[in-house]
Parts: sequence; C-alpha cells; structure tokens
Amino acid sequence: MNIILLSPKDHWLDDHSVLLRDERAIHICDVLKSTVGDQLRVGLRDGLQGQGEVKSIQDGAVQLSVELHDSPPPRHHFDLVLALPRPKVLRRIFRAVAEFGVQNLYLINSARVEKSYWQSPLLQVDAIDQALVAGMERSRDTIAPRVHLCPRFRPFVEDQLTQICAGRPCWIADMEAPVALSDCSSTPAVVMIGPEGGFVPFEIQLAEKTIAQRVNLGTRVLSVDTALTTVLAQALPGSNAFCMWLP
Repeated sequence: MNIILLSPKDHWLDDHSVLLRDERAIHICDVLKSTVGDQLRVGLRDGLQGQGEVKSIQDGAVQLSVELHDSPPPRHHFDLVLALPRPKVLRRIFRAVAEFGVQNLYLINSARVEKSYWQSPLLQVDAIDQALVAGMERSRDTIAPRVHLCPRFRPFVEDQLTQICAGRPCWIADMEAPVALSDCSSTPAVVMIGPEGGFVPFEIQLAEKTIAQRVNLGTRVLSVDTALTTVLAQALPGSNAFCMWLP
C-alpha cells in the first residue's frame, strides 16, 4: 500500500481531518509502524493526492490531518477492449489496469469465452472495486478505471466500438498481422485483446469492417494477462513511438 486512499464516505471530523478504523488503520500501525507526527502519502478517491499527518493513534483508530494538493498521475494512452478471461486471472487483470492508469476497460464476449465466465462473482461491483483499489494503492493513484461489461460481441462492435474510439485508432491483436503494436504505440488508441487462442476469424473481420486495424504483439503465443501487460507497457505516458493511423 503506497498510498492511503480516502473516500467521502469515511468518518471525516472536519474538512481536513479523518478518522480511520479499518484495514487502513491496521496497515498504518502494523505495517508502516507509524507514530504520531509521521507524514503519509494519501489521496481522495477520484480526486487529489497529498500528505496526511498522523495526529493520534488510539484503540485501533488513526486520526489523520489531510492536505490535498497534487494531481493524480496521467492516464494511460490506451483504452482496452478485452475478451472476458478466465475468472482465476480476472483479479490480476483488474489490478493491472489500475496500476497502469487505464481509463476504460471493456469486457466483451467472444466465441472462445465460456458462458460460465459471465457468472463469476468477481464481476460483482464490490469485487471489481476491491481489485481496482489494490492496483491503485500499489501505483499511488486515486482514479479507478471504469469497467464496462458488454456480454454480446456483435452489438458491441457494430453499435458501440466506433463511438468509443471517438476518432482514435483501434488496434486488434492478431498474430498474423503484418504490423507490430510496438510500432504503433504512442498515439491514444483503443486496443482489442482476444481470449486464450485469440479472436476467431469472423470476429477479426467484423472489427476490421467496422473500424479496427490488425496488429501483432510479437511472434510468441501469450496468455491473456501477459498480452495485456505487453500492450500496456508499450504506451505509457511519455512514450515517443509512432505509427500512422489509416482511417
């Protein structure tokens, strides 16, 4: 936990003082070993970051005096469209997109996605938020990615994808593509990543017909979570790579 995330729903004593009694207080006391007077990195969910001074520690409760003045880190260049992965990797996916500062994650269906995946308890709002918070705490961020559940592939591609792209390039991962994403990664874009085994030909063709252009992620077959990390690592804010987009 590299930042203590605060919420308007917390027990605020006044505009600059908050009382914590949950796992954050435990972390401050038992992990950080903080004492009265120590300065901690804090941030308000969906808002600014700053410093929190420990004012008191009593009966498992920690009182912080908070000053918020720093903007959160810049957002990632890419929005992601991801075929819903197996539940056992879903939590890692949520943490990763939060750590990288992705603004939007669209989870979509695909021919190779099992229907049972959509029943996973990890898709409940509270479970998603818990995983996102873990990533935000690790990366010192206060802005959570927006997660959109889109369980029908064709309506998503035909009715929503162009609007989501809003003039940005749309890259769809395909091992057979002649162009590598590593040559196309500086401009803000939407990137589509398939399930284990990739998108089927019909799905690639439909996406291409609508707006997408095919790119490869290299010559190796990657798991979904490795593919996601590979994509996001190539377009961090400040990247200077360049590729021409052909609308």
